[in-house]
Amino acid sequence: MNISLKGKRALIGGSSRGLGLAVAKQLAYSGASVTLMSRNENKLKGIVYSLEKETNNNHSYLVVDFNNFNSFKKTILSFLKKNEIDILVNNTQGPKSGDIESLLIQDYQNAFDLLFKSFVFTTISALPHMKKNNWGRILNMVSISVKEPLSYLALSNSIRGSVVTWAKTLANDVADCNITVNNILTGYFQTERIEEINLEKAKKLDVPINQIYESMKNQVPMKRIGQPEEFAYLASFLCSDKANYITGINIPIDGGLIKSL
Repeated sequence: MNISLKGKRALIGGSSRGLGLAVAKQLAYSGASVTLMSRNENKLKGIVYSLEKETNNNHSYLVVDFNNFNSFKKTILSFLKKNEIDILVNNTQGPKSGDIESLLIQDYQNAFDLLFKSFVFTTISALPHMKKNNWGRILNMVSISVKEPLSYLALSNSIRGSVVTWAKTLANDVADCNITVNNILTGYFQTERIEEINLEKAKKLDVPINQIYESMKNQVPMKRIGQPEEFAYLASFLCSDKANYITGINIPIDGGLIKSL
């Protein structure tokens, strides 16, 4: 099956590293013109330069700080006044880790701005063009913790749960415009984010980090951690015409980690 996104324009959040970067690359390799978003301008410049050489297509980037919603809002509005997008991949870095007893009320507000407000604002801002064009793809990168909460990710559990129910509501509202809205529930992948979380766990438990990784692998029925490209293949399919009749769903990609149906 050939996935072609030729002529499509995509905006991808958190795309200077990890799963966001893998998605941006795969969409570009499938023919889309991509705009990457993150805080690290030097990294973004290098990625765009490489992608343009590899794909013979034009790509761009936005420097944004997802932790500063007012600044983020201005950047998005300015971009969408001059540019129209067909594919929106909502993704940010994760909020701080920690269990419920270690968190403050302000931590929840910060996480809400980071994970929920940024997704909702960007989506609402991008919808007019998608509706006019009678075609659009909105993809939210969330977590398996919305189905099975992880004790050390209390903020992510809480706020990402709101994202998936909001997305289901939106999917029903825009389905007649041939706009799909789906959520990918992310399991364990070999990314910088996982390494940061595992380092913190290793320090807290006073054990070597490789022990944390082994424990993580043993939880997964496939006995391994996923590679970012495997995630990106699913994302590119959901952003294509091949997935025209798929909307309003949560798709886990986790090697069988989730125990529930």
